[in-house]
Amino acid sequence: MAITLNSISRSLGFKAPALVIHGSSGVGKTSLAAGAPNPIFICTEDGLGKLEVDAFPLMKSFQDVLDALHALYSSDHKYQTVVLDSLDHLENLLWIHLCQHYVGPKGERYESVEDFGYGKGFMFALDLWRQLLNALFALRNDKGMAFILIAHSEIKRFESPMTDSYDRYQIKLHKRASELIMESVDCVLFADYKTVIEKEEAGFNKVKARGISTGQRYLYTEARPSFVAKNRYGLPPELPLNWQAFSDALTNNPSQ
Repeated sequence: MAITLNSISRSLGFKAPALVIHGSSGVGKTSLAAGAPNPIFICTEDGLGKLEVDAFPLMKSFQDVLDALHALYSSDHKYQTVVLDSLDHLENLLWIHLCQHYVGPKGERYESVEDFGYGKGFMFALDLWRQLLNALFALRNDKGMAFILIAHSEIKRFESPMTDSYDRYQIKLHKRASELIMESVDCVLFADYKTVIEKEEAGFNKVKARGISTGQRYLYTEARPSFVAKNRYGLPPELPLNWQAFSDALTNNPSQ
C-alpha cells in the first residue's frame, strides 16, 4: 500500500475500552466486570459463583476460546462487553494448544512449553496471544464491544535499574505475555483492599509500622512501586471498586 498524505484520517476518538483487571482471589474482579454493559463471559475457570450473567460453557481449550470470540464476531447479538476470566488459566490452555500443534523442523513434538529450550516455547506462545488479541480488537473495532481480561496477581521481585529492587504485585502470566498484553490494552487496573499504615512505638527510639485493611475495596489506575497499573484516559489514581464509579470517571473525564 502506498502511504501518502491523502491516506491520513482523523481518529474517531473514544472507543469501547480494552481493560485488564488484576488482583488477589476474592477481591471482586469478576463482580466488577459483571457490572459492565451487557456482558458475556468466556470462562477458563469456574469463578462466577452465584453471579447471574450470560456465559459460554466452561472453556476446555484455547481453540474453544477462539471459537467463542468468532461466534460473537460473526453473529448478531445484544452483548456490549466480552469478559475473559481468567488470563492465567487461559495461559495453560494456550501452552497445551502450542504443544499439540507445533511440529519442529525435524518433526519434533513437545509435551511442555519448557521443552522447547532457551525460552523458545514462550516466544512461540506470543503468536497465539497475538491471535487472541487480534480477535478481541476485531470485536472492539468492528462490533463496538468493550473487552475485559481478568487476571490474578502475584508478587514478584522487580529489578529496578534506578533504585534498589523491590516486590510488587503484577499480572500472573509469563513475563513476555504480560508485557504484550499490558502494551496492547487501554487500562491495566489493580483491584485491592484499602490499607492504612499504623505506627507505634517499639521501644529504644524505634517505630513499628503495620498495614491494616479498612475492608474498603479500590481500583487503582496508575502504577505505584507496589503494583503495576496504567490507563490512557487520565483517570483518577484510585476509584471505588464498582463499575459505576469507573464508568462515571471514564465518561466525565474532560480529556475524552
